[in-house]
Amino acid sequence: MRYQSFQDLRRPIWDRLEGLLAEARRNPKSLSYEQLEEMAVIYRQVLHDYSLASSRFAGTAVARRLRHLVLEATHFLQRDSGARLPSLSRFVLRTFPHTIQALKPALAATTALFTVLALFGFALAAVEPTMGLYFMSPAVIDGLERGELWTESIFAVTPGAVASSQIATNNLSVAITAWAGGVLAGLGSLWVICVNGLMLGSVLALTAHYSMSHALLEFIGAHGPLEITMILVSAAAGLHMGAAMVRATDVPRSVALREAGKESLVVLMGCLPWILVLGFVEGFVSPSTLLNPVTKWGVGVLLELVFILWCLSSRREEIVDHL
Repeated sequence: MRYQSFQDLRRPIWDRLEGLLAEARRNPKSLSYEQLEEMAVIYRQVLHDYSLASSRFAGTAVARRLRHLVLEATHFLQRDSGARLPSLSRFVLRTFPHTIQALKPALAATTALFTVLALFGFALAAVEPTMGLYFMSPAVIDGLERGELWTESIFAVTPGAVASSQIATNNLSVAITAWAGGVLAGLGSLWVICVNGLMLGSVLALTAHYSMSHALLEFIGAHGPLEITMILVSAAAGLHMGAAMVRATDVPRSVALREAGKESLVVLMGCLPWILVLGFVEGFVSPSTLLNPVTKWGVGVLLELVFILWCLSSRREEIVDHL
């Protein structure tokens, strides 16, 4: 299609969208439901026109005009969902679970990568135990040789409340690092997954080498499953944001990145309360000598199940809505 023919054929649609947007700027509430529907239909048509103009007529006045129209229409049509903070109940029952389910591809990728690297780290450290020195200090190794787990000395000198605060702060920093790593095209998120996967595998193999794996598994039973899940979910949110930076779609990259950033922020905010809970559990439940290993693992499995059921809750809400 020639430039002039394209412009003459599609200009009435662009003019109509500009008119609706001008009316919306004057008074957004003046638009009727039919006008909003019309704007949504025209918006999709203009989005297609912008994609065509960007590829065939890049740098022209039409391409610039369509870019401006797409950005303004996107901002207006999505303003209610982005500018207004959702209520707590809606966030818990709808926003967070729906966003988590939208991140399934990224979450599957982070889970697979973490599992592979954990197995690789375990196999490598089982063959060469000195690999544990990359993740653990010589003092910790000396303690394992004496049959002492490093957690025993930490909680022996640190009050539970202080330890809980320190643990929550550390877990939060890991989660934020995994999430923020998405701005590096997802490479930072992948790095966090790689390091933590290798660390878990090598530490498990190292404690097994000194016949201390039972003590480590007892200690991590109450908090380990959910803690790993928080790392995977935060990294998946960062990876989702990174994918929006490099993936080619019909939507302008700035718009795609902004939407992905909102979704990843929702995931991070939803994980924060769980990270605080993990700090309490790891500070008081995990080191407790009054609870047996079965009870600790029961707490860990229960926390994991509650989180998973929460992530799946929006599907149940959608079924109810359609009844």
